[in-house]
Amino acid sequence: MDIQKISEMDRGSTLHPFTHLHDFSRGKNGNNPVIIEGAKGIRIRDAQGHEFIDALAGLYCVNVGYGREEIAEAIARQAYKLAYYHTYTGYTTDELAKLSDRLVKMAPGKMSKVFYGQSGSDANETQVKLVWYYNNLRGKPKKKKIIARERAYHGSTIVTGSLTGMSFYHDNMDLPVSGILRTGAPHYYWGANPGESELEFSARRARELEELILREDPETIGAFIAEPALGSGGLTPPPAGYWAAIQEVLTKYDILLIADEVVTGFGRTGAMFGSHKFDIKPDLITVAKGMTSAYAPLSAVMVGEKVYEVLDAGSEKVGVFSHGYTYSGHPIGIAAANATLDILEREDLPGNAASVGEYFLASLREAFKDSPIVGEVRGVGLMAAIEFVADPATKQRFDAKLKIGARVSAAARERGLIARALPHGDILGFTPPLVLTKTDVDDIVGITRQAVAQVANEVMSARV
Repeated sequence: MDIQKISEMDRGSTLHPFTHLHDFSRGKNGNNPVIIEGAKGIRIRDAQGHEFIDALAGLYCVNVGYGREEIAEAIARQAYKLAYYHTYTGYTTDELAKLSDRLVKMAPGKMSKVFYGQSGSDANETQVKLVWYYNNLRGKPKKKKIIARERAYHGSTIVTGSLTGMSFYHDNMDLPVSGILRTGAPHYYWGANPGESELEFSARRARELEELILREDPETIGAFIAEPALGSGGLTPPPAGYWAAIQEVLTKYDILLIADEVVTGFGRTGAMFGSHKFDIKPDLITVAKGMTSAYAPLSAVMVGEKVYEVLDAGSEKVGVFSHGYTYSGHPIGIAAANATLDILEREDLPGNAASVGEYFLASLREAFKDSPIVGEVRGVGLMAAIEFVADPATKQRFDAKLKIGARVSAAARERGLIARALPHGDILGFTPPLVLTKTDVDDIVGITRQAVAQVANEVMSARV
């Protein structure tokens, strides 16, 4: 491979997501293409022969690890048998019918039907349309607003980007659109009042939600969308009592609950779904990422019985369900999903995420309990984060210009570890493949300790 030639081609022709366009196109400030050539287990390899532990599992998605021949073979078999057909007007395949039945049976709540897309973003776009459609069909045409949370991530399309609760997704993009409401993030470390317990904090968040609903008029609120545990907004598990208090408010005002399980689904939290872990009973569920371990694009919307009964009855009046994509239920993605779920169940990867995740979190907390720049270590299952602050005693934040999280991430990468500098604060995030072992944990924590120590020394030296 001519690395220089490939790099020049990429730089000259590819528009990369979340990349500084000016610097990348000119190769400034270290903005260069990284050509990934291969991967196995929890490690990836670039074209120059450098190997990295991928402690992010791609983008929280390669749950069963890289290089699973079983999934590749399932994809190949399907491609030879039938590479594509659509699912409009009742067309299906045997693998699609099996996957839908499987998802309905394994899902939390009382699910009825499954609709397929290609990404979490398009799936959440479908969810919004379903909420509007559902309320139109039952004679509540004003019940359309969607409540999302600060620091939520629900996608980057026009509506889902609006649902996402981080302003840099909106800046210069004419977002958010109207009809999106915002309520507080369930992050106890930053959100609690002095002396407030987790249960008291959760009760206050529920009161704030109810106050928002009453201000806006409950008859205008269609749904509340939330990740069981925050993903890109900080990899933050909910505080004690949060979901029980929130669900009580939603039930009181006849507001649908959309559980965005794109990150938390399929074992990430130590249960098959985050909703199982936190006793959430959703009306609608969004899944993607781990459903195929990203071996092929596929997303799904699971529709609860309560919602589907209205859709079914309404079809007698309005006719066909007028929504779908060319690639809804694409056979290649369906084959990848069934093979992935076989591995997840056979190897009990949710169970491994629970046990190894407990060891991972304990190891991180032990490693950084005395760090002068670590404020909080948090996590659940195999999702964890380290939050950096200038003064742990007072929670004083660093000046954002110092880019502490990004510097720690870069220092880790120099040592062969990929962990993400999360976009909302000075945070280093970990979501490794669910095949992680305790030996792998020791390697990750050891490298992270070195990276944090390097940046901490730089910060302390600058203060002198």
